[in-house]
Amino acid sequence: MTPTAIIITILAYFAVVILISWLAGRKSDNAAFFSGNRKQPWYLVAFAMIGSAMSGVTFVSVPGMVATSGFGYMQMALGFIAGQLVIAFVLIPLFYRRNLVSIYGYLESRFGVSSYKTGAWFFFISKMLGASVRLFLACISLQVMVFGPLGIPFWVNVAVTVAILILYTYRGGVKAVIWIDSLKTICMITAIILCTVFISKALGFTFGSMLQAVSESDMSRVFFFDDPNHPQYFLKQFFGGMFTVIAMTGLDQDMMQRSLTCRNISDSQKNIVTSTILQTVVIAMFLILGVLLYMFADVEGIAGATGDKTFPAVATSGLLPASVGILFVIGLISCSSPAGGSALTALTTSFTIDILGTGGKSEAQVKTMRERVHLLMAVCMGVTIIIFNMINSTSAIDAVYKLASYTYGPILGMFTFGILTKRKVNDKFVPLADIVAPVLCLILQLNSERWFGGYQFSYELLIINALFTIIGLWISSKK
Repeated sequence: MTPTAIIITILAYFAVVILISWLAGRKSDNAAFFSGNRKQPWYLVAFAMIGSAMSGVTFVSVPGMVATSGFGYMQMALGFIAGQLVIAFVLIPLFYRRNLVSIYGYLESRFGVSSYKTGAWFFFISKMLGASVRLFLACISLQVMVFGPLGIPFWVNVAVTVAILILYTYRGGVKAVIWIDSLKTICMITAIILCTVFISKALGFTFGSMLQAVSESDMSRVFFFDDPNHPQYFLKQFFGGMFTVIAMTGLDQDMMQRSLTCRNISDSQKNIVTSTILQTVVIAMFLILGVLLYMFADVEGIAGATGDKTFPAVATSGLLPASVGILFVIGLISCSSPAGGSALTALTTSFTIDILGTGGKSEAQVKTMRERVHLLMAVCMGVTIIIFNMINSTSAIDAVYKLASYTYGPILGMFTFGILTKRKVNDKFVPLADIVAPVLCLILQLNSERWFGGYQFSYELLIINALFTIIGLWISSKK
């Protein structure tokens, strides 16, 4: 694909996005921005949640990781299912009964103001880093395909991407995010299916022979039970996936803000269960596509088709119909930008309500503050993307989950302690406990192979982080 064709494709997509945002944002007030007025149909939210759980990282990194990890990501996906059930039947009733707009309001009522602010700040750091990693991957792909060939520097790429995010989230908030996530789901699934079809035909496969070739590939191994020290070991992946989704979805304002737009507890639970089943199917489709991408790259001798670069390299190689390149661009942009837009909305919501506070302010004052915070969050996100570009040296999806192990661990620990115990903590001690826990985890990770006979921590580090937090809270608590 030429840079011009890619630009036209991107502009056409964003024209549709901005139209949807404008329609959704008409007559919107602060309540519509923050919670969608709690009037959204559960089936619409469920369909949107399929796409909202996927990002540009998923779109590029999951197919790219099959060469080194096989279908081992499905072990995490099974853990995701278990974690989503906890969210649906433990956290959702808790949040609805307290009528929370920001879920971190629970920490204030359970522990106190210091705990509340600490949880909000950890979310801010977590979401800012995670969203920036996701958008970074989209910006890198656009730099390779569009901005680089035109001689445009990376920071301009980032500025344009962030400006578009501001444009379609500035008025509509979470209500607009849900409708745009629905468009994202349609684009993503269409891109996966049609790219799979085109590549299969190019390799001479029928549907049956394609499935057979994938199943016989060395890259299709799902379960890893042989080496407990290895990061791919099943129990590490399963429980890592379970607690990761509890932390990164159930205790994440970005993700829960969608589910809390449903009319009641029952509708929200139906949304979560339905979207979870469908998300698992989509992950399997991504992995199948990954095997086909590597097969095609091997047959055609495509240089640079490794890791996160595999899908972009094959799709834009010119060896497939031009429609494959167009589908890749639409799929990547539709996955990346809405994820950034929803993160921007959630950061604005949490920072406005949790950190600055809206108590005693009029509707007009809250609106002015919210709009200023929205712009500030966008600038912070752009700067973080540029910084990440300067230091990144790992698979993007791996980076997202490693970051989550450190930043979501304290949040998971605080909510777990609050829900499972009745003990009263020393509120002023909570920030210290939440800072010490990630530091101890970092020490463990750096020395685990030497201290524990070659053991390597994977995503289960999130669980260890939460346990350290719980221990710290227990020490500072009383009956």
